[in-house]
Amino acid sequence: MPKLTYQDIERLPKTDLHVHLDGSLRIPTILELAAEQKVALPADSVDKLRPFVEVGEECKSLVEYLKAFDVTLSVMQTYESLVRTAFELAEDAAKENVRYMEVRYAPILHQQRGLTLHTIVQAVLEGLKLASKKYGIRTGVIICGIRHISPEMGNKMADLTVAFKNKGVVGFDLAGAEENFPAKKFKDAFGRVLANNINCTLHAGEAYGPESIHQAIHLCGAHRIGHGVRLIEDGDLMNYVNDHRIPLECCPLSNVQTKAVKRMADHPIRLFYDLGLRVTVNTDNRLMTNTTVSKEFLTIHEQLGFTLEEIKEVIIMGFKSAFLPYAVKRAMLGEVVEELKNFKPKSLESKREHL
Repeated sequence: MPKLTYQDIERLPKTDLHVHLDGSLRIPTILELAAEQKVALPADSVDKLRPFVEVGEECKSLVEYLKAFDVTLSVMQTYESLVRTAFELAEDAAKENVRYMEVRYAPILHQQRGLTLHTIVQAVLEGLKLASKKYGIRTGVIICGIRHISPEMGNKMADLTVAFKNKGVVGFDLAGAEENFPAKKFKDAFGRVLANNINCTLHAGEAYGPESIHQAIHLCGAHRIGHGVRLIEDGDLMNYVNDHRIPLECCPLSNVQTKAVKRMADHPIRLFYDLGLRVTVNTDNRLMTNTTVSKEFLTIHEQLGFTLEEIKEVIIMGFKSAFLPYAVKRAMLGEVVEELKNFKPKSLESKREHL
């Protein structure tokens, strides 16, 4: 098996279907926005702020992991800051050859300075559009309800999703603390979204067991599952997910940090892939996890033995799982498959040159 480098993986076309806007800021941007907006931060330099926003492996749980978002959200309360952070996320993704990205966030968390929900969505769409024009990256937005806020707020986020259908918003999600906040309480919100023929995904099976995934699929109509690592505990449900080609949005490095899995060697993405499930590889939070899509793929290559051919197949699964119209997806897949067919790692190319 040829050993791939980070640069090899960076050259591959990729998707990022599970990435949180408020978890993917650049540290210098946080400092600049805080200075502009007169927001007090826990530290005033890149190195000193890093421990507050980059969550190391000593993180004990998902709840602890979520604390870092207090810092990022504090500087994401103005129209300009939302345009900028959305643009920079898409720029960072484009620079590592992510061709299609779905950015998710909860507009309700950006209202501390009085922005309306519609304005918040428009700001993010504007930032992503600017990046698409400059770099050619295709993007979509997924609006999140938050489990630990309230089902009523979930309904509000669902209505917002419907309002922006065909205007850049491609789906609806349920995020936040999973334990003690079951998905079934948000059945109404998902009903509104599904009644309008809009895609939905749910964070499930990360901090809570397979029952969470069962509710996401059977009570909320999830088309994809965010994380889903605990699916491994229910073989029957795993077969159902496989048979119905319900994609799993895997975020390997984040799953180790939030203790959804103990260590990378235990990550079920290897087993899921071997059994034929549709798995995708994503960043979750580029800042908190200090990651990129390329780093995630390099990790499963080095630690879980994914070969180049297997990585290519997972990449194709990512494009197949995109919340895009069929004709658009098919055209994009055609280009990507051709590109993957002709791809050669630099290490192999240089060996050939020396022969």
